[in-house]
Amino acid sequence: MRSLARKPILLGLLSAVLLDLPFPIAGPMPPWRAVFSWVALVPLLYGLLVECSVDAPRYLRRSALVGYACGLLWYILNCYWIYDTMHLYGNVPPPGAVGILVLYSMVLGLYFGLFGFLVALSRKGFRTNTVPLLLAPFFWAAIEFAASRITSVPWDQLGYSQVDNFLLTRLAPFTGVYGISSVLVGVNALFVAALFARSLHIRIRIGVGAVLLVILLQLGSFITPKPAATSAYAVLLQPNLDVAVSQVWVGPEWDEHLSWIMEQSQSNCTPSIAGMPTSQAPAAPSDCGQNTPPPGIVAWPEAPSPFRGDDPRFASLLRSIATTTHAPVVVGHIGRDEAGDYNSAAFAAPDGNIVGRYDKIHLVPFGEYIPYRDVFFFAKHLTQQIDDFHRGKYRKVFSAGGHTFGIFICYESIFADEIRQFAVNGAEVFVNISDDGWYGDTSAPWQHLNMARMRAIENRRWILRDTNNGVTTSIDPYGRVTVSAPRHVITSLVARYGYNDDLTFYTRYGDLFAILCGIITLAAVAKAVRLSLRVNLRIKRQVS
Repeated sequence: MRSLARKPILLGLLSAVLLDLPFPIAGPMPPWRAVFSWVALVPLLYGLLVECSVDAPRYLRRSALVGYACGLLWYILNCYWIYDTMHLYGNVPPPGAVGILVLYSMVLGLYFGLFGFLVALSRKGFRTNTVPLLLAPFFWAAIEFAASRITSVPWDQLGYSQVDNFLLTRLAPFTGVYGISSVLVGVNALFVAALFARSLHIRIRIGVGAVLLVILLQLGSFITPKPAATSAYAVLLQPNLDVAVSQVWVGPEWDEHLSWIMEQSQSNCTPSIAGMPTSQAPAAPSDCGQNTPPPGIVAWPEAPSPFRGDDPRFASLLRSIATTTHAPVVVGHIGRDEAGDYNSAAFAAPDGNIVGRYDKIHLVPFGEYIPYRDVFFFAKHLTQQIDDFHRGKYRKVFSAGGHTFGIFICYESIFADEIRQFAVNGAEVFVNISDDGWYGDTSAPWQHLNMARMRAIENRRWILRDTNNGVTTSIDPYGRVTVSAPRHVITSLVARYGYNDDLTFYTRYGDLFAILCGIITLAAVAKAVRLSLRVNLRIKRQVS
């Protein structure tokens, strides 16, 4: 690494590659790859703080550029699936799809640039490597928090790499994913401190301590908590509709689909996979004997179906499913009122009464609406020629059978502070309906799943995740995928789950830890600037 010290931008690019490894790349991530998250930032931090970088001209600017290069490459590697989505399903020509991916990465890479700048600023102000290494975990969490609020794209925050680590994820009910990210950055900083230690003896002691800490914490990936209690079963329909084909269902086609929906809704036993739906995964043991009617809930996902809220046939279908199964029903559809269209989920009680609908609040830019439509006129293909969806206004919960359900749609699952509000409003179980067909066979469905799993951990809630083409699954309050349906198959999943009305610290108070990290960051910046100005003033006086 010393040979690269004079080219810190190469160290930043190396960190980008290492940082991509602890996230899903083309399928479920093997738990052992999570170990890279403990060392991925070591090259970047070393390149920012090594003496030849600190002494180089325009140190702050160079450090921001190093961080930015790291972020730019990481987003390209981590979110390469944007190209497939834009080209294959958005009808964007290859050069345009590449341009969208690069532009996306250029914008979000600025957060990494800010991290590099803050580390360099604290090094320049405090004139020691110790302080920036101590502050790095707070800087990182504060910047992740800023990304979730400013650009609203908190995709694959560092802490998600440890979603399978039962030991480390015990922080999430208190700090959210930000606490896990901070621990990871802190250990990366500890390795860098070992590299900068003045004597070999101290270097070995710090390095060995860091390795032992990693081993201890990573052992959490091999701890299996006892199974979470279940008290009901859900029927999750997976229609596997082609997102690239218009779904009209005229005449007999409508009847065929409805016949399948009614048949599957009444299932109380279906073949399923234990854990993640991979080719090596074993079949789940049969628990059909526990699934005595009626189910706790029946769900139809977000999917390119012709279901419209103002269609009398849709209301009739809802009532038929509910009264036939004697269960509450959630169905994804396009909701409508005088204002326009919404991406919605209708909820019907077991007696067939349509209680209401939840309208998706956090829409996908360029997927469900086009920001600044006059500027981005060329993006009309990305919304499939329909008008922009309108945003919902309320995080509604729905009650039936003595229990309360919180429903959120697709992309909303990545926003921790928003999902917790369903639990605050009384939801005892989460229902996440999604259409991951837009991602194809890329890393995105698995990344999306892991972020939803973290929502279960933070709030200690079961999540029933019903998707158009997979991953359809039941997630327990520890974030474990209990059973799942095979991907890209027309099927349904009968899954056991439970209810919980306890509120975790994170559920009650939200992102307090991340806010605290932001306050520490601002205070550190103010102090570093003050110290830098004092040093500059002293130098000017000496010169004069």
